Amino acid sequence: MHVNSKDAETAIKAAIKKAQAMGTQMCIAVVDSGANLKAFHRMDDAWVGSIDIAIKKAKTAVFFGMPTGQIGKLSQPGAPLYGIEHSNDGLITFPGGLPIVDTDGVLVGAIGVSGSTVENDHAVALAGVKTIGASDLPAHPWRT
Repeated sequence: MHVNSKDAETAIKAAIKKAQAMGTQMCIAVVDSGANLKAFHRMDDAWVGSIDIAIKKAKTAVFFGMPTGQIGKLSQPGAPLYGIEHSNDGLITFPGGLPIVDTDGVLVGAIGVSGSTVENDHAVALAGVKTIGASDLPAHPWRT
């Protein structure tokens, strides 16, 4: 199952509203469960470089079913996923990407946000996810 167009747009609108309330300009991407771009919005004056980062944050979150910041912790030197950011045509392993999980606990997509601090990116992504589902998947044996 994939996130549908209506839900993707709902998440984008909520994320924009949160970014505006925070006084930031963001790029916001929603991908489906196959990591295909479903919806995208670049707010006026958002950095052009944040386009690619937002999309890659969303893809990273759906590829591994976890927040990008969690992957970042696992990919530090000496950690079990060190170097993973070089796979899959480039991953982003800092906060701002979250899985989108439906009410049945199924991963249906992900959202990626870029354009401010990683704390702000995460908060804006979370605002988008909360309008259409959750960001936590059921327990998985590979999660730490």
